[in-house]
Formats: sequence, C-alpha cells, structure tokens
Amino acid sequence: MIAVVDYDMGNLRSVSKALEKVGADVVVTRSPETIMDASHVVLPGVGAFRDCMRNLDAFGLVEPIIKSIESGKPFLGICLGLQLLFEESSEFGRYDGLGLIKGRCVRFSTQMRDGGEGGGHLKVPHMGWNDIRMEKESALLKGVPDGSFFYFVHSYYADPASGAVTLTSTEYGVRFTSAIEKDNIMACQFHPEKSQKAGLRVLKNFSALR
Repeated sequence: MIAVVDYDMGNLRSVSKALEKVGADVVVTRSPETIMDASHVVLPGVGAFRDCMRNLDAFGLVEPIIKSIESGKPFLGICLGLQLLFEESSEFGRYDGLGLIKGRCVRFSTQMRDGGEGGGHLKVPHMGWNDIRMEKESALLKGVPDGSFFYFVHSYYADPASGAVTLTSTEYGVRFTSAIEKDNIMACQFHPEKSQKAGLRVLKNFSALR
C-alpha cells in the first residue's frame, strides 16, 4: 500500500489517481499509523515552503515521515515534497526543512537569460514542459529515455550540497537539480502525475520498488 501524505498542501487527488492508474494500492492519509504501516510513502506539495512545514508539524507528520524513511521503505517527494527534504529554503525568509538532504532551496533569478530566440529574461515561476538530463542510473527512471519532457511549476529549486544526490538535471537559465536519489529517498521537482506517459512510467517504477 502506498500512503500519499495529506497535510492540506498538495494536489492529492491527481497524485493518487495517477498511482491508481499504474495499478498501485493507494491511500491518502494524515494518520501517522497508516504512514508507518505503508510499504511506500509519497509526499506531494503545492504552495509555500513555510506553510507546508507548519502543516506537517501541526498534523504530527514530521516524525512518521522521518521514521518511514529511516525504516528503508521507498519514499517519493514531488515538487515541494522534494524541497522539504532539504535543510532550508529562502522562500519568504529563511525556513528549516526536514534536513534529510544537505543543501538549500533558492529562487530562480529573473535576471537570468532564457536562452530563447529573443534572449529575454527568465519568466518566474518556471512553468510548463522541460526536458531532463539523467546524471546517474536509477530504477525510478527505468524505461524513461534521457531527454524526456516533464511538467514543471516552481519558482524555487534545490541546490544540494553534494552533486552525488542529483538524479536528473534540467536547464532553465541555470542547470538545476530536477530529481534526487539517496538510498531509499527519491524526489522530483517535476510533476510525474501531470507528465503523461513518462510521468506514469516513473510512478509505476516507484510502486514496483521493494
């Protein structure tokens, strides 16, 4: 059973429906006991970093998330669910994350050039389809071709302290880490549940992990 963590911040329905589409047994929950009992855990997220951390704490979900990861079960963060794994974010100030991955989350600079035909400044948030470059092999990306396109919506991106955790990178004014993997922790800045065939393959791969 895959537990999708419900903390009032995230597109829970689309994530759970996409997992069901690839044959997974899914429950959307904020029960610590259910999260601990699940075989896999998914942490989605949409909104502000500060508010997400506040809600996780208010619902008593920080401890079961950390204990689930420490138990070795497959864990997948999506979008803000990736950023929350890091030590801190500079979104609307400085706020502590879960601290499971060393590094911080920073904002795209609108002064960066977009590299397009007009050479204009970047639009922030980074929103729409973009391709990924695979930086290492992973069971999460089995059957997903290098250069595949995924759907992104974000103004901040993760800056890991070590490149060893970077699973994929993407170019948007700067080459940033668009997915990470460290032991049983996996996370993607893009939205696999909105990324059609490639995204469903990622979710199917995740659900098959043991």
